[in-house]
Amino acid sequence: MQTTNRQVNSSNYDDQSTKTPRIATVKRTTGETNVQVTINLDGTGKCTATTGVPFLDHMLHQISSHGLIDLDIQAKGDWEIDDHHTNEDVGITLGQALHQALGDRKGIVRFGNFLAPLDEALVQVALDFSGRPHLSYGLQIPTQRVGTYDTQLVREFFVALVNHSQMTLHIRQLDGINSHHIIEATFKAFARATRLAVEIDPRRAGVIPSSKGVL
Repeated sequence: MQTTNRQVNSSNYDDQSTKTPRIATVKRTTGETNVQVTINLDGTGKCTATTGVPFLDHMLHQISSHGLIDLDIQAKGDWEIDDHHTNEDVGITLGQALHQALGDRKGIVRFGNFLAPLDEALVQVALDFSGRPHLSYGLQIPTQRVGTYDTQLVREFFVALVNHSQMTLHIRQLDGINSHHIIEATFKAFARATRLAVEIDPRRAGVIPSSKGVL
């Protein structure tokens, strides 16, 4: 039996989505906060985050470093009241920037799933850039604060991010007793799942990853 080697011309997979930098800048100003976010989905993990909420800055660095996403996030808020408005509005603005940087979402893998351990904590994140906002949040954080950061704000951050990036996000805590470890494992798992989902699939470059043809 005669066999032939089929050579695939890589130009068949070339598309503008693989060439154009996926970068977006969003500025959002309200009576409570002033937030500006620049995101590069094809970055190397460079991050500048100055939100006035140190623990949030630390978590934003996790998204950037482990997601290989360049982030520049600057925020001023009504910190004299509390961190709630700043935390939420950073989530909103980051979600808007992520949505803009993805554009029509042609060629992306779309789905991402990652299981991140951090010492005794183990957190799984699964997400889908589906165009349908939904958050299923399964963290049980044992303390109300990590340093000065109110741990209730973790959920509020992801609610804002999900609604404005239009993703489906599931967060599951499999283990953990230390609040810092649980939260940081969550952000690391989110970063790696996002990295997987926004990668360009060379077999589907230029095509919206949906049987409906639209996201």
